[in-house]
Amino acid sequence: MSKSTQISSVPSKRRRSKKSGGTAFAIVAWIVALACLLPMVAVALAAATGGTDTIRHLMETVLAGYAGTTLVLVLLVAIGTGMVGVGAAWLVTMTRFPGVRLLEVVLVLPLALPAYVLAYAYTFILDHPGIVQTTLREVTGWGPRDYWFPEIRSVGGAALMLVLVLYPYVYLLARAAFVQQSAGAFLAARALGNTSLQAFWRVSLPMARPAIASGVLLAVMETIADFGTVSYFGVQTFATGIYTSWFSLGDRTGAAQLALCLLGFALALALAERTTRGRARYHHAGKQQAKMPPVELRGGQAALAIVFCALPVLLGFVLPVLVLFEMGLESEQSLFSKRYLGFLQNSVTLAMTAAMLTVGAAICLGFYQRLRPGRPSALAGHVSRLGYAVPGGVIAVGLMVPFAAFDNALDAWMRANFEIRTGLLITGSIWLLVAAYMVRFMAAALGAYEGGQATLHANMDAAARSLGQGPLGMLRRVHLPILTPSLMTALLIVFVDVMKELPATLIMRPFNYDTLAVQAYRLASDERLEGAAVPSLVIMLVGLLPVILICRQVGRRH
Repeated sequence: MSKSTQISSVPSKRRRSKKSGGTAFAIVAWIVALACLLPMVAVALAAATGGTDTIRHLMETVLAGYAGTTLVLVLLVAIGTGMVGVGAAWLVTMTRFPGVRLLEVVLVLPLALPAYVLAYAYTFILDHPGIVQTTLREVTGWGPRDYWFPEIRSVGGAALMLVLVLYPYVYLLARAAFVQQSAGAFLAARALGNTSLQAFWRVSLPMARPAIASGVLLAVMETIADFGTVSYFGVQTFATGIYTSWFSLGDRTGAAQLALCLLGFALALALAERTTRGRARYHHAGKQQAKMPPVELRGGQAALAIVFCALPVLLGFVLPVLVLFEMGLESEQSLFSKRYLGFLQNSVTLAMTAAMLTVGAAICLGFYQRLRPGRPSALAGHVSRLGYAVPGGVIAVGLMVPFAAFDNALDAWMRANFEIRTGLLITGSIWLLVAAYMVRFMAAALGAYEGGQATLHANMDAAARSLGQGPLGMLRRVHLPILTPSLMTALLIVFVDVMKELPATLIMRPFNYDTLAVQAYRLASDERLEGAAVPSLVIMLVGLLPVILICRQVGRRH
């Protein structure tokens, strides 16, 4: 072979390597996308092939109640999170009063607590045998039927718990929108005779509407996915109906058809959120933006602002944490016992495995979109994000139905041909549960990775290719070292979300494989609230990790 032939063969080998590397990422990305789509397709097929008798029975009995209660809960949470989140964001951004810098940061803290943990704490305080009503009866001498007290175990109580932990979604997005607004339009409205409040309603609020709508819709999607709070309070929603049909009644078809109803509602909300975000446009005249001059509040106005911003933090974080600590001290549960260390080990094992698998899949998806921008890669990304809008119970049903059928068919075939019972190889495994977590939280990992990837200039890719690096080498030697902070953030977010996830874990966990969330739910269901405080505190402490990162980012923007 001549020297020229040898030289010319080198670039062709590199081209083949680059092409094959890109193809490998495309294959992995589409496997992940199809895996994320599988639960939704399985739910739809199971519901469609189950016949109409079950859905007719559901429509005649519980479907209207589930739909009505879910809708009322969604409306209450949407209104509550909107009012608290937008009001707090406006006050800390556009006004100055004593303690505003501290409140601006700590308003994020309730994100660390799952709503069902808040429910345990407030039931301990406000229920009939709780400290509030007990003290009231002791002071007044009233009997149980001599007075009226708001019932915490109700739709209103569940909505309050969800508002207290979900308003930070609206607060963070609304605050970012207010910070980015130019003062020009606001000052023009003031010059035309509008008061500060009128200018807020007519100018600032409409400009921030897309961000606020996105935050409210995120809170609403979390609301329809919630199981722990509504189940503990005895509120009958689609989420509790799916669990009851699957376990208590053994009605797989009914569970699938209820899951399909909830899936349709969730996807409609996800589409609305996507449409709202896509229409968001901000235009500023000129390159320089005048910042909004903050209004100094004094006297009664400052006191009202402090109360408005501090109350959600006190009710959504400080008071529940203090109550949980007191409950934990009074309980006989020891976190360092062999049993609890087992729960902790199970939780950490699931969370770490799911986080690493999910972030790895997100890297493949994000890098595929960068290598081959276009409709196929964009479609794979959109499909992979659908899981975030789907409640954990729906994903669990969607994965259990096809894999249970596969396990049963395999067991029947092995017994018929080899007289060997295989049992549930996949359905009862930890890997199917990890797959459910990946589907549920892929959007969070992909969002964090793409956020960091957006900072990488295209020239970096060109320079890596000119030096002979294929796709895998470019990812390993250029992208991943630079994106390490984003990857760590994605790992942390998925880890904490898995620690808090309840419905999918309850339905899909292997036999005798309990986590901290399952143990807390089980003890609370048995009215052993003091015991439930111990695992709840651990979940809260783990949940503080990403919240601390968010607080640091908020604090740096002063």
